[in-house]
Amino acid sequence: METFRTSRSGAAASASAAGGPEAQGGPETRGGPEAPGADEPRRTGPLIVTEDLGLLDDLLRLCAAAGVEPEVHHRVPERRASWTDPPLVLVGDDAAARCRGAVRRPGTVLVGRDHDDPAVWRLAVEIGAEGVLRLPDAEALLVDRIADAAEGVGRQALTVGVVGGRGGAGASTLACGLALAAARTGRRTLLVDGDPLGGGLDVLLGGEREEGRRWPDFAASKGRLAGGALEESLPSVRGVRVLSWGREPADAVPPEAVRSVLAAARRRGGVVVVDLPRGTDTAAAEAQAQLDLGLLVVPGELRAVAAAHRVASTLSVGVRDLRAVVRGPYAAGLDERWVADALRLPLVGELPYDPGIVEDQDAGVPPGAEPRGPLGRFCDAFWTRALGTGGAA
Repeated sequence: METFRTSRSGAAASASAAGGPEAQGGPETRGGPEAPGADEPRRTGPLIVTEDLGLLDDLLRLCAAAGVEPEVHHRVPERRASWTDPPLVLVGDDAAARCRGAVRRPGTVLVGRDHDDPAVWRLAVEIGAEGVLRLPDAEALLVDRIADAAEGVGRQALTVGVVGGRGGAGASTLACGLALAAARTGRRTLLVDGDPLGGGLDVLLGGEREEGRRWPDFAASKGRLAGGALEESLPSVRGVRVLSWGREPADAVPPEAVRSVLAAARRRGGVVVVDLPRGTDTAAAEAQAQLDLGLLVVPGELRAVAAAHRVASTLSVGVRDLRAVVRGPYAAGLDERWVADALRLPLVGELPYDPGIVEDQDAGVPPGAEPRGPLGRFCDAFWTRALGTGGAA
């Protein structure tokens, strides 16, 4: 386990009807349009430099989609910090010539619409732009770029999926233990319940009464979600943010929503643990595709190994790095190495048998909450090895 692979807003039209900011004699900056969820705090957005009202209208709309508030200038701002401090600068191709001689800074992008103008690349070089984006083709890419810059995206979270080789293998127990152990290291930790039929990981953690959003609240999600907003909306239990299922029957969450939610969960770094179902529907496939590592929990008995072999064959299609966690007690002649070899999977380790877990749960203590217990020791050792070899911080 030494390495891991890890509709137009109308804002510009209104400005044009009023003669634009300069015609009004007012300051040369203004904010973007209101976006859905405008009652939530806006994140720091990009600097936009353009006089093209049509292009400005599009850029304001894209900033609103990314949930950020931009600052708008017609030329390089006189105040140096207004140019150097924003996480991203979007220069319209109409304003590129006016940006010559400005301080070179990372995160400058030239934006326009004319796909046939070869001079735009020369202008991009002259102002130190990192690239050229053309609308409308690059709209989705630009929304992601704006949101990434605003969130300060760095290394993505190390994302570990846990799945049982058969029913009752203990995958949910291990997932909870791993999440609690990661939180004990001080790392940002999200625990995602990927199994709608599992009874709810919030219940297993003792957080079913905690306020926050559950999977049904994200069923309509498409495109990009803000990682910070997602995290803050979820219940927090013992330092772990938990995305679980509600108590009421709900429709299946579409694969597009699973993709959006997990991508948002990963963007802010730290650790994401996903409790996976053994089924292979399209939503589960989306979750599997975002894993850095999959852990297949297999009890040490022949029937469990036979069942786990079928599960492993299915998972190997979508999980790039699948490994075995073997749980005792063992049938005669079996041990953890024999089970891993039979499955042709790398062995992460032996998950010790812990008869006290049931008693702990009856007493309201989540599995793995006690670091000195067998499960707690196993999970602490796992993260020491996984995160100590270049894993997400």
